[in-house]
Amino acid sequence: MTAIVGLVHGDTVHIGGDSAGVAGWSLTVRADLKVFTNGPYAMGFTDSFRMGQLLRYSLQAPHPEGDLERFMTTKFVDAVRKCLKHGGWAKKDSDREEGGYFLVGVHGRLFFVESDYQVGEAADGYAAIGCGEEFALGALYATARADMRPKKRLKLALEAAERYSVGVRGPFAYVRKKAGAS
Repeated sequence: MTAIVGLVHGDTVHIGGDSAGVAGWSLTVRADLKVFTNGPYAMGFTDSFRMGQLLRYSLQAPHPEGDLERFMTTKFVDAVRKCLKHGGWAKKDSDREEGGYFLVGVHGRLFFVESDYQVGEAADGYAAIGCGEEFALGALYATARADMRPKKRLKLALEAAERYSVGVRGPFAYVRKKAGAS
């Protein structure tokens, strides 16, 4: 249960996330963040805090090179698979591996990685994941043509998700990564 939101503004990717840790009907407002940077990447995760910890502290994030989409779907995903497998998080069923769901911002582009390791990029320049995804996407769409700072748009999207989804709670955290920044 989560709301992670991201958007591209100029050559910078901005990602925001909530603080809810949900198990069944229990909620813990967590101090450990769901959004962070790792090398040249800004990231935000849903699914498991363990997966997020591995992505944040264990992933040896390769530096992007060449065709960015090709790189993300091959070398980056291979590094993520190796990290999650080594950390005991990856699942394997009938020779099919599964990981988790997270957003990745790099070189001024925003990608989402799904549990089957497919990598996508929304044409709108913004994305949201987690149980608050639809509410957050609605807010991001409604503010797309407004003259607003990126952090304000993310905050409104997270507030909408918090208002209408039981699995989303503040406080909210934000990271950003400018293209070319390590």
